[in-house]
Amino acid sequence: MAESATASVSDERAPLLRETETVEGVVDYKGRPVNRSMTGGWRSAAFIIGVEIAERFAFYGISSNLITYLTGPLRQSTVTAAENVNAWFGASSMLLLFGAFVADAFLGRYRTILFASLLYILGLGLLTLSAVLPSLNPSNCQDNNISRSCPPDLQVIIFFCSLYLVALAQGGHKPCVQAFGADQFDARDPKECKSRSSFFNWWYFSFNAGSLVSLTILNYIQDNMNWGLGFGIPCVSMVCALVVFLLGTKNYRYSFKDDNGSPITRITHVFLVTAKNWRTTPSASIVEEEAGETHLSHGACQYRFLDKALITAVDSPDGLNKDLKACSISEVEEAKAVLRLVPIWSTCLVYAIVFPQSSTFFIKQGATMDRSIGSSFKIPAASLQSFIGLSIVLFVPVYDCVIVPISKVFTRKPSGITMLQRIGTGMLLSMISMVVAALVEKERLKTAMLSGLVDIPEAMVPMSVWWLVPQFILFGVADVFTMVGLQEFFYSQVPDGMRSVGLSLYLSIFGIGSFLSSFLISVIEKVTSGSAQDSWFSNNLNRAHLDYFYWLLAGLSALGLVVYLYVARGYVYKRERTI
Repeated sequence: MAESATASVSDERAPLLRETETVEGVVDYKGRPVNRSMTGGWRSAAFIIGVEIAERFAFYGISSNLITYLTGPLRQSTVTAAENVNAWFGASSMLLLFGAFVADAFLGRYRTILFASLLYILGLGLLTLSAVLPSLNPSNCQDNNISRSCPPDLQVIIFFCSLYLVALAQGGHKPCVQAFGADQFDARDPKECKSRSSFFNWWYFSFNAGSLVSLTILNYIQDNMNWGLGFGIPCVSMVCALVVFLLGTKNYRYSFKDDNGSPITRITHVFLVTAKNWRTTPSASIVEEEAGETHLSHGACQYRFLDKALITAVDSPDGLNKDLKACSISEVEEAKAVLRLVPIWSTCLVYAIVFPQSSTFFIKQGATMDRSIGSSFKIPAASLQSFIGLSIVLFVPVYDCVIVPISKVFTRKPSGITMLQRIGTGMLLSMISMVVAALVEKERLKTAMLSGLVDIPEAMVPMSVWWLVPQFILFGVADVFTMVGLQEFFYSQVPDGMRSVGLSLYLSIFGIGSFLSSFLISVIEKVTSGSAQDSWFSNNLNRAHLDYFYWLLAGLSALGLVVYLYVARGYVYKRERTI
């Protein structure tokens, strides 16, 4: 599919144009039909991957060390900071649904990416401002002996407003860039379909290449030099991302809206008509008549209650449905395709609850351990997340070039294993990572007790931070399976006009997961804290019990995996059209 921004070649607003359909299905940035070989493919995808590297560098430059900034300059407790980080991650992921809806229903992906990039730059600029202005800097407040007003309320307000502005901008940017990149490969062409599957692997490779650079460079700058510089560099990175995106304008393929309107509107209409006709039953003749004109999907027998949307006002015995037009069977099948995603979406939530721990409690653990390299250099605790990115960068080529070809020999599938099998494998590895994390934390607590440091939280526990590396690596390898699998699954299984929404649906899993993680932390904090005992998340981690929390997450992961396997067995894949 191709995304056009215009309805006519003469429109002076190109490339900020309305979307339109052409006979060939491939148009340039002005809506003109072009030869397929002249646009799209890896030539266009290279620009979009470059944008992703710069954007991820910027985003992780903020998010990866956020808990350090909250517990440091903003003086928040560990629990409050963890809850705020999870809430922000959750909001960032949920806003992806809004951005994707706007793109698919109104603006188109190209124009949404452009506007979101400008908003991104504004948010990062304000974030830098909150850390740079002398009157807003907490350290300056202390130097001037201004007591408990540090940090100033104005700094906190500007910081959180700009932080959520970045979340809103990412909501429009992330799902659209990824969907726009996948749009450069036509799934109807067998060769390009294979390239599209490979694109998701290399997309995630670039995703983590950007974050890896950010974790190794920006975290050190933020911890050891200046927060203003640490926030300003991501702002410059987003300016570069916007320039790279605009440079590829003439090479992109632009998708079109079909003449039947937005698929979101059609699907909503199906559910409304079904609700109106809930007490009636569609006759077999209606279904047969529609089936004679429209292709039925392989999973047509599922969710048969939606067939009620085929009933017309004449068929309705009470005649009360004249205000709603009956749906076609193709529209009903679109609704069924979306509904089939719900069980997969919900069973992946446990994986998403585990996901935030690498950027919150894992980092607080590392901050208490021996991070020395040589006599003078210390690894920033947040930079430990670079092992996730490093393991992904190293494992993606192994997966794409070794595992897929080998598994194809046994399964006879172009992708080696199915998308759902890939997701399930990652969920298993995620569970194992939590078991490893629990065992390592138990050892850290034992070392602190034997060293007499239980009541000295600021002292370094004589245990190397390298003990934490295996759990980070397992996180990374799990992501190669589950995250990439979810990206391809939700992109390919939604109706063609909803692919931005499809990708935002997969990302919303992690938004809800972050909120659930924050809720779980709050409940455990209330249950385990008391006047005579320390909670599992005590500010003094030597008296806390993060190991208990990790064991709980491992148990939830095991339960979630069992339910997922049961649901995945009954899933019916969408059939791809061919040319």
